[in-house]
Amino acid sequence: MISTSNLSKKYNTNIVLNIESLQIPKGQSFGLVGNNGAGKTTYFSLLLDLIKPTTGEIINNGVLVQHSENWKPFTSAFIDESFLIGYLTAEEYFYFVGELRGLNKADIDSFAGKFEDLFHGEILKQKKYLRDLSKGNQKKVGIVAALIGNPEVIILDEPFANLDPTTQIRLKQIIKDLAETKGVTVLISSHDLMHVTDVCERIVVLEKGEIVKDLETNAATLKELEAYFAN
Repeated sequence: MISTSNLSKKYNTNIVLNIESLQIPKGQSFGLVGNNGAGKTTYFSLLLDLIKPTTGEIINNGVLVQHSENWKPFTSAFIDESFLIGYLTAEEYFYFVGELRGLNKADIDSFAGKFEDLFHGEILKQKKYLRDLSKGNQKKVGIVAALIGNPEVIILDEPFANLDPTTQIRLKQIIKDLAETKGVTVLISSHDLMHVTDVCERIVVLEKGEIVKDLETNAATLKELEAYFAN
């Protein structure tokens, strides 16, 4: 589904990402972990063509990302609040994204209603601009918007940060269902090792822009990751 080869990103003489090869098959729940500056967000930014690689390429479902926009109809993401439109309400933002995905307002109303337990009555029908919502509620809006239109690839950067425990549990179930029952390829970066081992069947560790571990998740994975980062 997603093929990365000879990929690097350099700023002046500083190499922030250097991945020789990385293959992510369709329907995999894939976790990317590492300390600050490891290259996680850089990789996602390259995957979304937000920045250009210094060398190499990423192919998403047969589409060379930096040379064509044909990957956009089946790919969605929420990286941070810059993906939102602050002067819209949540409903207006969902309608905007839905229109891009070919959905009407009735479709979106029905879709958004499925996440009432995630929103806790604080987001829909509140007549609040997105810029006035808490960081956690902004994140909820961004994540739900990324699910609109049944994308085949979903990319989420630090999805559990700023969320309350109830929402984290609900979000983990949503992510599991996407990969396990709908065959969606889900890419997640996280500093929370417990959450990422809970939801991802495979975890890659980045350090200084390079892959240092590539693990199939099992009962011992969390301890292995904790031991690695404790050193």
